[in-house]
Amino acid sequence: MKSLIFIRHAKSSWDDAAVADFDRPLNKRGTNDADVMAKRLIKRIDKIDAFISSPALRAKTTAEKFITAYGKNKNDIIFDRGLYHSSEFYFGELINKIDDSFNTVAIFSHNPGITDFVNTLTASITTDNMPTCGIFAVKATIDSWKEFAKAKKDFQFYDYPKLVD
Repeated sequence: MKSLIFIRHAKSSWDDAAVADFDRPLNKRGTNDADVMAKRLIKRIDKIDAFISSPALRAKTTAEKFITAYGKNKNDIIFDRGLYHSSEFYFGELINKIDDSFNTVAIFSHNPGITDFVNTLTASITTDNMPTCGIFAVKATIDSWKEFAKAKKDFQFYDYPKLVD
């Protein structure tokens, strides 16, 4: 069994127009949302084997909040430049390369690619827009990540900061 958790970066700051898109930090709401959503994720999934993130500052900082909440070292985040402005097709390529020793993996990325990709995973649940710090999780009964593309995916949950239980 393999599980994937897709997390869009938290809300970023647009306060300084001179800051390059890649270097935009989280704003106050984004920082708070990342902390809250990490705690909510722990209630649903108690162990994540790998954290893979876009190296863009807003995604990196979001991933750091989550990995810290799981009691792991920030230096253990795997950065993949391709997750910055990735297409939905890139996610499939990335998943094929995940080490099979990892059973549960969190991937931190950006729109529109992350929304486009999660919408290919299940017929039962789709979203018009993956909100900032939104989480979409699926699992598949497979032994190797190379089997993921063709495997039936079972929807686990979809959560985001403004969703009220």
